[in-house]
Amino acid sequence: MVIYGTRPEAVKMAPLIRALEASEVLTPIVVSTGQHREMLDQVNKWFGITPDLDLGVFKAGQSLTELASRILDKLPEVLRDAQPDAVVVQGDTTTVAVGAIACFYHEIPVVHLEAGLRSGNLFSPFPEEANRRLAGQVTSLHLAPTTTSRDNLLREGIDPATIAVVGNTVIDALNWSAGESVEFEDERLAEASSAGRRMVLLTTHRRENWGEPMGDIGAAIAELARRYPETLFVFPAHKNPVVRDVLYPLLEGLENVVIVEPLDYPEFVHAQKWATLILTDSGGVQEEAPSFGKPVLVLRENTERPEAVVAGTVKLIGTDRQRIVDEAVRLLDDRAAYDAMSHAVNPYGDGNAAERSAAAIAQLLEVGERLPDFAG
Repeated sequence: MVIYGTRPEAVKMAPLIRALEASEVLTPIVVSTGQHREMLDQVNKWFGITPDLDLGVFKAGQSLTELASRILDKLPEVLRDAQPDAVVVQGDTTTVAVGAIACFYHEIPVVHLEAGLRSGNLFSPFPEEANRRLAGQVTSLHLAPTTTSRDNLLREGIDPATIAVVGNTVIDALNWSAGESVEFEDERLAEASSAGRRMVLLTTHRRENWGEPMGDIGAAIAELARRYPETLFVFPAHKNPVVRDVLYPLLEGLENVVIVEPLDYPEFVHAQKWATLILTDSGGVQEEAPSFGKPVLVLRENTERPEAVVAGTVKLIGTDRQRIVDEAVRLLDDRAAYDAMSHAVNPYGDGNAAERSAAAIAQLLEVGERLPDFAG
């Protein structure tokens, strides 16, 4: 059984679902918790996935506690009816933590896709760092994306025999999506993209950035927009009003700032391809953008994805207004500095993570053999 509930989970699960469907020995039962709704449905449609079951737990404005309790209330019946041989969860969402615990209570082996990511701070990112650590405690097979993630697990005393380094399935999804023809629905984006206008892409939504840090981010983008009137600044606004209420007043009214609803996954992939520079507090963007050779300034103080920082395509800069401006100006004005970060080096995968993951699951269930680990 494959369980997911958010758009990022769906993107990273989609290649694995396809690999399981193609398997001669494994059959997937696809379960959506519906933690996200509209954004999740977009990804399912893009990858041609129709969940076998949808728990429909989405409720506007619900707390993490309410969400967790709704998932834990509905999932046990699904597990009892289906009696899966194993359950795959992905990443670090509430669906992951609660799904893993529910499976543990039913003595069903848990497979954790994208296991071993660690920031070192239990409260940053919140609640993701705790979610992935909780899931890891009851996992039977850890599908680590990189050797760094594997080493994190080994330091925590995880049995090496239960870890497979497979790469990150987000690269499998990205490679497929980037090759498809996509047009922007928003006329402003379509026109600017066709004209080859220089574009800076912003995404921000992390809980630890709510409030004053979010205001500093918005003020920095507004200053940059005024400094570079010929450059387009594109902000796909997260639907959470906590984000919008802070950023909209700072960015609305600037002619070269385009605020749009969250782009669907294929459009967002192509926005990354188009962008000159990306500013983000997202984890997934840190993994995807290096495939396109795009410098990424990460609006966080730490990251559980240090590989791209080491590779030089990602830089942690935090949320200080002046530092955001200074780092962006350096990359937009200094060609040598830009070229130093724009090497198309991606340490996260080679497009074969789903195949390795399916093989490792088959070995766990004693119906196949693992493939060699991803070396990075």
